[in-house]
Amino acid sequence: MAQEPADLASDYQFWLQKLSAWEQASSKETQRDTCLHLSRFQEFLRQMYELLKEMDSDAILERFPSIGQLLAKTCWNPLILAYDESQKIVIWCLCCLMNKAPRTSAESGRNSWIQMVLSLVSELRGSHLNGLNTQSRMAPERMMSLSQVCVPLVTLPDIEPLVEALLTYHGHEPQEVLSAEFFEAVTEAFLSEKIVLPTSSVVSLWFRHLPSLEKATLHLFEKLFSSKRNCLRRMECCIKESLLPQAACQPAIFRIVDEMFRFVLLETDGAPAVLAALQIFTSCLVEALRKENKQLKFALKTYFPYSAPCLTAALSQQPEAIPQGHRLQPLLHISQLLREAVEDCTDGSHRNPFESWFLFVHFGGWVDLAVEELLLREEAEPPAGLLWLLVFYYSPQDRSQQREQSMVELKVLVNRLLKLLRSGPLSAMDLLEAAESPREDPRPVCGQLVRRLLLSLLFWTPEGHAIVWEAVTHMAHTDAVTHEIVGFLDQTLYRSHHLCVEASRKLARELLKELQAQV
Repeated sequence: MAQEPADLASDYQFWLQKLSAWEQASSKETQRDTCLHLSRFQEFLRQMYELLKEMDSDAILERFPSIGQLLAKTCWNPLILAYDESQKIVIWCLCCLMNKAPRTSAESGRNSWIQMVLSLVSELRGSHLNGLNTQSRMAPERMMSLSQVCVPLVTLPDIEPLVEALLTYHGHEPQEVLSAEFFEAVTEAFLSEKIVLPTSSVVSLWFRHLPSLEKATLHLFEKLFSSKRNCLRRMECCIKESLLPQAACQPAIFRIVDEMFRFVLLETDGAPAVLAALQIFTSCLVEALRKENKQLKFALKTYFPYSAPCLTAALSQQPEAIPQGHRLQPLLHISQLLREAVEDCTDGSHRNPFESWFLFVHFGGWVDLAVEELLLREEAEPPAGLLWLLVFYYSPQDRSQQREQSMVELKVLVNRLLKLLRSGPLSAMDLLEAAESPREDPRPVCGQLVRRLLLSLLFWTPEGHAIVWEAVTHMAHTDAVTHEIVGFLDQTLYRSHHLCVEASRKLARELLKELQAQV
């Protein structure tokens, strides 16, 4: 049962003094004191509500003349309002203070504040639907005031419709009518999963407040790259749950997220985890675009303005959808377009090679196909276009002459590996020795590319299955190489819908479990 007014009087004065003290200081001691007393304060609010709901507003103010001050101080205390239970009780108490027939300006002001929070959703939505009917739209000053009032209340379930209506409200004012504090509060609540918003509201938030989009992208990066054990399936779930691929269907949002990926790639010198995340993000974006329209709503050049449209169109095909035996020509076409973009710079119309490489790495599935065509081909000579494509992917910083030399070495290596594969039973040590570059080689092939070829040969061929454990054990001689092999195995399982039979998947799962226990 609720306490009688007389019994609450001493508690009431105690909490009013406490709230004033907490309001005046923001030290760690004050925060600890707030947390220490929070459960008792919530119970006090509950008892106040049980009492207030039985009284009319005049009686409440006569008995507790400073109740508005107490509730206002509560509304602006972030530690108290971090809990949904506290927020709900505060709103309930505020509703008890509404006066159906206000007689003074103070009563009218109090009613107006409470009504803003509780009853303006329909007005906002009606204004939105009325379009150009300016008489029905809310004044910018009122929108700004309303958004500021909602800052401490955005995580209340009952306020979610109001938050959605504010985010999707669009008048014709040249400047933003909602406060930056409101956008920041909504962003924090959304990223901490204290509120659930429809995609349309989230897109509107990110369109209207660039720092919110940047913060959401950084939040995703932290989830993706803070753990060394983030498998690609988990990455995909995190990326989809972030709603960024769905929002990136809007080219303006895509360009900002893509620029942030570019920066992280440069800062990490093309770290495999960042490359994988970018490729998964691009795949999720393409999936979202297909769901929206079954065709691209915007021209691909809008998403990748620095690249030739024909190259972007070629890369954006689904490589896994191309039938076996028909993959070489698309690969050679992509290789030719990339080579022209990278090496034909006489007219000054092309940007540096990084731009072409950055576009290429968005669509990593083509690299799988290029490796497959090299290792599973029947003709004697590996196509030069495939050699160039792989060398460029793994060493984009090389100049044309360096790249040509690496292609020669790669060709020798591929032929050496295939000769071993066809000459009889495979030996793990023979395979590893064949992959080692002779000391006199002036330009050895990139180590990552060599290991990619070896691992693909071991997992994609029945002959390789018999020696895969021994070969990988010898290859994983450092933590860095072990992590690289773990990444390949994870990728093999993630993309197991092609290039991978059940026996390969089983081997990859077993070996992945074994190696993860070591690092």
